[in-house]
Amino acid sequence: MPIVAQSTETTDWVSRFADEVIAESERRAPGKPSVVVASGLSPSGPIHLGNLREVMTPHLVADEIRRRGYEVRHLISWDDYDRYRKVPAGVPGVDESWAEHIGKPLTSVPAPKGSPHPNWAEHFKAAMVAALDAMGVEFDGISQTAQYTSGVYREQILHAMKHRRDIDAILDQYRTKKPAKQPQKSQKPVDEAELEAAEGSGAAAEDDGSSGSAGYFPYKPYCGNCEKDLTTVTAYDDDSTELTYACTACGFSETVRLSEFNRGKLVWKVDWPMRWAYEGVVFEPSGVDHSSPGSSFQVGGQIVGIFGGKQPIGPMYAFVGISGMAKMSSSKGGVPTPADALQIMEPQLLRWLYARRRPNQSFKIAFDQEIQRLYDEWDRLDAKVADGSVLPADAAAHSRAVRTAAGELPRTPRPLPYRTLASVADITAGHEDQALRILSELDPTNPLASLDEARPRYDKAEAWINTHVPADQRTIVRQEPDAELLKSLDEPSRQSLRLLLDGLADHWSLDGLTHHVYGVPKVQAGFPADATPKELPPEIKTAQRTFFALLYHLLVGRDTGPRLPTLLLAVGQDRVRTLLGE
Repeated sequence: MPIVAQSTETTDWVSRFADEVIAESERRAPGKPSVVVASGLSPSGPIHLGNLREVMTPHLVADEIRRRGYEVRHLISWDDYDRYRKVPAGVPGVDESWAEHIGKPLTSVPAPKGSPHPNWAEHFKAAMVAALDAMGVEFDGISQTAQYTSGVYREQILHAMKHRRDIDAILDQYRTKKPAKQPQKSQKPVDEAELEAAEGSGAAAEDDGSSGSAGYFPYKPYCGNCEKDLTTVTAYDDDSTELTYACTACGFSETVRLSEFNRGKLVWKVDWPMRWAYEGVVFEPSGVDHSSPGSSFQVGGQIVGIFGGKQPIGPMYAFVGISGMAKMSSSKGGVPTPADALQIMEPQLLRWLYARRRPNQSFKIAFDQEIQRLYDEWDRLDAKVADGSVLPADAAAHSRAVRTAAGELPRTPRPLPYRTLASVADITAGHEDQALRILSELDPTNPLASLDEARPRYDKAEAWINTHVPADQRTIVRQEPDAELLKSLDEPSRQSLRLLLDGLADHWSLDGLTHHVYGVPKVQAGFPADATPKELPPEIKTAQRTFFALLYHLLVGRDTGPRLPTLLLAVGQDRVRTLLGE
């Protein structure tokens, strides 16, 4: 496999990692036709936007390698054979009765009530798979339940048991040390064993295997009676592979031949490096909780050699935060997922948020008003790409957002400003004919023929208004003029309204009304309507704010609201004239 020079199109972090991965793959297996990158996700509950970085980091690198003409496998290991650790709060269709399943494999736990999926793991996997499909993420999914229960890892399990003393010696280097302080914000909740040890669940004395009078064992069976992993291996014979275990939950015990037994798994700190070796993984990132001293990634780097493999290139990725969740609360289990984000933003925007920041840089995903600013920034970037004025790194992030090696993602034909669409959706309250009327008047020279031209962006903006804007912030246009306020106005205020109404028809477009609304206070003060801020005294800004507040009060009964040009278009000329006292 020849090493290809870095793509001339890109100078970003993705391209640099692609260079490293290609070179490392060549060193490990010269001439091998395929590069392997990996992610791991645990469907133990909603798979959130922090977990998405576990997928997007290798996806973007894999996609860059594909663009260069290489074959790439992006593996997503679904850790669905992990133990069910606790009943998550706030999951619809789930109550405390699910606690009886704690300790079972996730695929042996019933799905939430009303779910069409056969078990707990499949229920939470399905939403993530749909989101990844919408985002253009190509991957090979691997169910660890299927791998373990079909005997795929049998030789690796027997090998680990044979070399258990070597594994134990590596782990022992860290047992006597003070555990590293764990980050407060975990990104990748796949390390169920580490979590259970930290919480003292009683499933194991250590997070790295069973230890007792019979010695250390890196393998934990699920009980043949109650299906739980509250088991202890009490004896094992290397020659016959006979293994005896006892269950502390139900008292059941049995002796099996491990060479024929498929109801158990390697403990996490052994399982992860075993998979690196088995799959030939060259690149897999990890969250901060896996990259601290003594944690899974560091220890795995030593254990992987026992399986004849090498540790992958593994950048640490930082926290992904959320700004604003009007109807969501992490304390109630409502951590936002990729599906939640895709309800209010197009896939391109979500991809861009992950592509433009290096993995070790944290960032936030907006569910509040900030989403409007993000969309404005995205549209400006889109315009710079179109006119050729974009910087190389920004062009690379844009390219990774809008297309993959397989082609361009579907996009909105007429990407009107998100904040405008949100305002229209807010004011029209679901009346599509009214929304189309308003949007058609934004640019009379090129009117919108159908709402489909503005979709899916319009639908995303409408969903944001309906799900993330509190009721007391929604816009309700007055039904009748505020007669009392109109009667109380002084002459300058009356004059400002007359100036606005006199020019309303001639400026009835988004750009025209923007110019007109800002121009009224200028004209009233004796300046041209098109005078620039540099040509105006500071008090003009105060006059504009006062004028705007008056219009908002007369139209919607508040000090603020949607941008006035959009609001005026939404209300319509006749109704505007009525409400402003003409």
